[in-house]
Amino acid sequence: VQLQASGGGLVQAGGSLRLSCAASGRTFSVNRMGWFRQAPGKERELVAAITSGGNTNYADSVKGRFTISRDNAKNSVYLQMNSLSPEDTAIYYCAARSVGNIGYDYWGQGTQVTVSS
Repeated sequence: VQLQASGGGLVQAGGSLRLSCAASGRTFSVNRMGWFRQAPGKERELVAAITSGGNTNYADSVKGRFTISRDNAKNSVYLQMNSLSPEDTAIYYCAARSVGNIGYDYWGQGTQVTVSS
């Protein structure tokens, strides 16, 4: 499975961005996709995830501001980010987890999100 993330950029605090992740290859093996982020000097953290059935979960820090969605026909997952703050500045990674796996086994290249104050 190959993942191609896009949509990052520079935005002012309070603004919005929409990240996209297009999957290709053996996508039928994937049952969960997620967005992670890693800020400088910090551990990588799960931001949001969505199952093939549409169930979602979010990090507490983004609940109510971020929305993850997927388009199965396009093999794509999206992350709508609203009310962005400088604390959201990070490299965002799209990831996919195969059926039967515990961890995420496929990763995209990352897209930079920078929120200015």
